[in-house]
Amino acid sequence: MYPLLRPLALSLAALAVTAGAAAQEPVAKVKVSTTRDPVDKSYRKMIQGMDRFEREHAFAPDAPLRFQLLPRTPDVKMEGITLRVAGDTVSVPVPIGLDNSFVLPRNEQALREDAAVLANRKTTSMTWRALIRTPNLPPDTRRLGDLRLECRVGTEAGLVSNNSQLFAWLSNALLSADQVCNSPEGNYLFFADRPLFGVRLRAGGRVEDLPFKMLYAGGDQTPDMLRFCDCQVLLDRTYYAPLWDKSWPDDTIVEFEYMADAAPAVPTPSPAPEAGQ
Repeated sequence: MYPLLRPLALSLAALAVTAGAAAQEPVAKVKVSTTRDPVDKSYRKMIQGMDRFEREHAFAPDAPLRFQLLPRTPDVKMEGITLRVAGDTVSVPVPIGLDNSFVLPRNEQALREDAAVLANRKTTSMTWRALIRTPNLPPDTRRLGDLRLECRVGTEAGLVSNNSQLFAWLSNALLSADQVCNSPEGNYLFFADRPLFGVRLRAGGRVEDLPFKMLYAGGDQTPDMLRFCDCQVLLDRTYYAPLWDKSWPDDTIVEFEYMADAAPAVPTPSPAPEAGQ
């Protein structure tokens, strides 16, 4: 299976945390100041993700690193988003592209102040991902090595959003990038550009379609579960990739078949000839 964190597993983990907390100090303390929103992204964590990108760039040697903001609730407006790195004394604006992607600048003062990366939207209205794309690929395709590195960078950077701070804490505490990205039980979701009908892997003469259980966040999401998944409004665009399967090389091409491709042009009928012609 390729599960998300199931409610039962989360409940058991939460009980374990609660039981442990009863016998000692609370597991985690959050420091809140006027310049920080503790549920936004940690600048320090995102820099760690950037460092991992540099260390493991061989997965995608020709691709640059960007980050991207995606909607997770139906009412969020993705136009006009502004982003900044905010610490106790530092504030650095971050330019955002038309696709809501951005390059995060390095700033030593922001690192020292353990700054946050803040958007002018409610945190639970958006999710975040690493965006690593080798240039000049055929249309409607990705490269498997790029996805492998996206998972490592995104997990290391703590990008996966969650409505519940408790669930997010458990996810961060129990799942490292190596666990998520090197295991068939990993649950790192990718998002296609449009709603998906199918996904196909192609490496030389080997061609395989991803099974249904690797599409649509596993295909077993209920409305209650979707509240805790950052695929909340992008479910029909989600897929898992066999990141752990080394029989698929990094140069494997991931092909997308979309639910609604552009309709073919309909020829305009010629006008009927007038009488006597």
